[in-house]
Amino acid sequence: MILKDKVIAALKRVYDPEIPVNVYDLGLIYGLEADQQGEISIRMTLTAPNCPVAGSLPAEVERAARSVPGVTDVKIELTFDPPWSKELMSDDARMMLGLDDIVPIRKVNR
Repeated sequence: MILKDKVIAALKRVYDPEIPVNVYDLGLIYGLEADQQGEISIRMTLTAPNCPVAGSLPAEVERAARSVPGVTDVKIELTFDPPWSKELMSDDARMMLGLDDIVPIRKVNR
């Protein structure tokens, strides 16, 4: 498994405390780069600028990335551009939260 995949796996163990979905599937990770020296750059957002975990969630993401063997440094860039929306969530996350229909409802004409 390459380093980037290992970091993604670690990020999938970090959850927003208000939403039972990990930050990766929630769509909060906008970008993740890993170089040959083990330096990781993560561009991320929060569900809202005034999110109650604004002070702690980026630090949790950084700790998770640093916990991966082979990671030598982690840089976090917090951005709100573009703003987060549910469309950024993975299909599995939307289905788990009931935000998408599993089977489309067909309208019956009478």
